[in-house]
Amino acid sequence: MKKKFPLALIIISVMMFLCELVASFMLCKYSVREFMAISVPATVLCIVFISVLAGNFRHMYRHVSRISTNLEQSGAEFMNFLPAPAVVIDKSGIVVWYNEFFREKVAAEQDIFGYSLLDYISVDLDEIKKGSECLCMVNGNSYKVRSVVTKGKEEEILTVLYFSDVTDFLRLEKTFNDTRQSVLILMIDNYDDIMQNAKETEKAKTSVETEQILENFMNGTDGIIKKISDNTFIAILEDRHLNKIIEEKFKILDVAREIKVGERNCLTFSIGVGQGAGSLEESEKIARQCLDMALGRGGDQAVVKTENGFRFFGGVSKGVEKKSRAKTRIIANTLQDFIEKSDNIFIMGHNFGDLDSVGASTGLASAVRLLGKNSYVAVDRKKNLAVQLIEYIEDTAKADFYISPQTAVESITDSDLLIIVDTHNKDFIESRELYKKAKNVVVIDHHRKTVNFIDNAVIFHHEPYASSASEMVTELIQYFKFDGSASIDACYAEALLSGITLDTKNFIMRTGVRTFEAAAYLRKLGADTVTVKKLFSSSIESYKRRTQIVSSADIHNRCAIASTELKSDDIRIISPQAADDLLSISGVDASFVVYRTGDIVNISARSLGSMNVQVIMERLGGGGHQTMAAVQLKDISVAEAVDMLKKAIDESLNDNS
Repeated sequence: MKKKFPLALIIISVMMFLCELVASFMLCKYSVREFMAISVPATVLCIVFISVLAGNFRHMYRHVSRISTNLEQSGAEFMNFLPAPAVVIDKSGIVVWYNEFFREKVAAEQDIFGYSLLDYISVDLDEIKKGSECLCMVNGNSYKVRSVVTKGKEEEILTVLYFSDVTDFLRLEKTFNDTRQSVLILMIDNYDDIMQNAKETEKAKTSVETEQILENFMNGTDGIIKKISDNTFIAILEDRHLNKIIEEKFKILDVAREIKVGERNCLTFSIGVGQGAGSLEESEKIARQCLDMALGRGGDQAVVKTENGFRFFGGVSKGVEKKSRAKTRIIANTLQDFIEKSDNIFIMGHNFGDLDSVGASTGLASAVRLLGKNSYVAVDRKKNLAVQLIEYIEDTAKADFYISPQTAVESITDSDLLIIVDTHNKDFIESRELYKKAKNVVVIDHHRKTVNFIDNAVIFHHEPYASSASEMVTELIQYFKFDGSASIDACYAEALLSGITLDTKNFIMRTGVRTFEAAAYLRKLGADTVTVKKLFSSSIESYKRRTQIVSSADIHNRCAIASTELKSDDIRIISPQAADDLLSISGVDASFVVYRTGDIVNISARSLGSMNVQVIMERLGGGGHQTMAAVQLKDISVAEAVDMLKKAIDESLNDNS
């Protein structure tokens, strides 16, 4: 074997040769004889030496070239027998090369040279070429596909796809998810009130039937259920069983309603589900949040928290009225403490306030002034449905309660208190700016709880079984401790009574014992029912427009749907009235009126209780109560809104079937 010289030695030799040439040139300048005797032999010697090196260098190049060729052959062999499928495709997706593992695992021993890869596997080649990973199923196995884009001969673009078998990993992941444990909290709605007057035999029978239902509910699962109080149970079960219960839409809710306590009271459950938590402690916390949401929406439903909010199941029964006033008394005392510690009290309701919103605000403002504090009601008169009530209070009591929302925003300070009535949704309040500026907020509302509720209230007085916010305010002021013999004036009592009358449809809908007790208290204060009736009066023109809307109605799945493009100043008043009139039609369970105001299409929904219009309106982004709800839709036509409404009705009926 010839000796091989390093590159550094070659460089040094060349430099020596150059130096020798320079020295020879200098020597020739002074003595030709010495130049011939010394430099010529040295130059010849350097040339011979470099020639020898050049020969060795060519040998080294051939050796490196041979090594490179061997490496390319080794790389090809390595790729061919790589223990993972690999394939090369051109820009059209045609297979130009694949290794042995790809042929065995993916191509199923077939020769697929020249065929499109998409004929054998389903992947998004465009996304893969951008660097994204793709999961695909091939011959019963799961593969994660990655790519490397390169250029072949003649600048041809080629893509190398690598397949990683993740079948075992996904199987393990599924086993983990299926066996992950979740917590459920089940509560019997208003157990104490239902059992209060029940006979001992009825109590025993109800207890046995309830436990049988819960045993059947847990049959077929590996979970456990324990009774933690007379009306509350806690269950722990794996997600594979819980998912099946969710798919069946919590049949236990329907079965529970078949249990009768006495002649009229039926048993209902509220269920909070804590799914998807990292620990049992977190799951239990989520379950309690969901249970609070279920109770806040009237009970008789199950609530599951998801990444995008909450899912609701059930909710077809009316909320059961609570007979105990202990909670109201505690709330009243706490509210009075906050009022007395604050400098000024600002009160507002929802946007486009009605008689209940403005009536509750007015009655509460009058009570606050009896406590010796300044109180103001923030209302937008241009966007209000209770202008008659506002003018009546101003003419009768000469009160300066009402201010614009902008004035309230400019006046409120950190030492003031904001009370929000007749809504708990941030999107529906009269002034979002006033809410954001207020440091202390109190909420008094009767609507069923929605996802976007006010979550920073110092007092959140929420009673979904109450008929109206005016009823709730009336109960609260009965527990206020006024100085001396002070009492609410008759005109303010009439304001509260008008709110109750509106939301109960003249004491027909959602009316309980406490509703009549509140009305009796207001009547005792001097409220005149004739004066209240006049607040609902309208002109003959308004009545004609209302009948025009009613006459345009069609029936869809036992729902009366009326739509109009009518433009009038009182459209927001006559449309809900038309929806109430449509309920008097035989065979109608719910009514909907679709109308336009500006660039917004509104839907006003009413029912007699057999159909939950709140759930239907929530599908469209709105909300409300089981028997009274609404929604506002932007950038669509009235006809499109009607189509969306019909679809929401059909979906709601299918979910409850």
